[in-house]
Amino acid sequence: MIIVDTALRQREAQDNPVRVGMIGAGFMGRGVANQIVNSVPGMRLVAVSNRTLAGAERAFLEAGLEPQVVESLAALEDAVRSGVPAITQDASLLCQSGQIDALIDVTGDVEYGAQITLEAIAYGKHLITLNAELDATVGPLLKRKADAAGVILTASDGDQPGVQMNLYRFVQSIGLRPLVCGNIKGLQDPYRTPSTQKAFAEKWGQNPYMVTSFADGTKISFEQAIVANGTGMTVERRGMRGSEFSGHVDELSKLYDVEMLRRLGGVVDYTVGSRPGPGVFVLATHDDPRQRHYLNLYKLGEGPLYSFYTPYHLCHFEVPLSVARAVLFRDAVLQPLGAPTVEVVATAKTDLRAGDTIDALGGYLSYGQCETAAITREQRLLPMGLAEGCVLKRDMLMDTVLTYADVTLPADRLAVRLRQEQDAMFTPLGASSG
Repeated sequence: MIIVDTALRQREAQDNPVRVGMIGAGFMGRGVANQIVNSVPGMRLVAVSNRTLAGAERAFLEAGLEPQVVESLAALEDAVRSGVPAITQDASLLCQSGQIDALIDVTGDVEYGAQITLEAIAYGKHLITLNAELDATVGPLLKRKADAAGVILTASDGDQPGVQMNLYRFVQSIGLRPLVCGNIKGLQDPYRTPSTQKAFAEKWGQNPYMVTSFADGTKISFEQAIVANGTGMTVERRGMRGSEFSGHVDELSKLYDVEMLRRLGGVVDYTVGSRPGPGVFVLATHDDPRQRHYLNLYKLGEGPLYSFYTPYHLCHFEVPLSVARAVLFRDAVLQPLGAPTVEVVATAKTDLRAGDTIDALGGYLSYGQCETAAITREQRLLPMGLAEGCVLKRDMLMDTVLTYADVTLPADRLAVRLRQEQDAMFTPLGASSG
């Protein structure tokens, strides 16, 4: 971050700001807009696209700017050159504009996110995504396409996956081997619904489905899956360990079998109720006894696992840092390494009946949980990112993991086609190539 803020101040002094377009203007998007407009020198939010113009307008108005509606590429580029904030319903204009250096995806929608990601790549735009749902579903394929186009496609600082990856990289940089990447939650109940979370969502001005995806474990599963795919780690078991532990995260270092972690190559996990929360942690080991002596002197204990943690995740506050990293340094926060190691699989939240249509993520009928990519492939389990709109072919009991054979997939869905392309491209690590 020290390098990033210095570089941004230089861009400000040169009157050459990084020009950013944002797609999606919900609760998180409005926070991102406010942050860039009012707190980030050397960067300009030049345009916002949203499926409703009122939402895009609100993002700029809350940041203190009066936007102009544009309906063509020429009008958008004229507005940017004139320093006038632009809003539009057509996200493709932002992808096509030569006046925009990078895009931010704040949609959280798998299908729409897939469409704009492909278009951004096609027009040579760096893309910073807060869309872990898309990343966990077809991220390895999209990363391969972005590499071929010479652009950066990356998850973001501030979101827990990005915070974990920053901590992971720090721990590696000082010579330790990370063996657990973890997330600290305050609540985990797979049976929560938009009805149970309605009051909380209204209190904070959020979408009840999005709030439910946090409460029922779907969101954390997507987030930990992309951490696994960015580090090569796996999961200890389906759904992760997910311990309820009210102590300090430092104490977690005594609860894992180090040899098991080594054999697995490290795991992603989460805890419920641990302190300090909400935050993230990395547990790591060191093979050098002399360095272990120093770590003990520095109050990290005798090992063999050492605890490192960040006691907060500041979400939209840190997103502009990711933009600067991509544009100014071609540094990605978090990307898949290659073949996936962990997937998120769709699971029945209640007893399902033949003919039921699965609703949106964080809905009434399904929740997501992590599984190894190898088992997902071998058992033909249904990726959670493809579940919305699927129609049940047969009755299914609550907590049953769905397979492709259990559902009829929606017709003409881009995300489905991309997933088929990804499955043909990669053999998941640990899976048989036969």
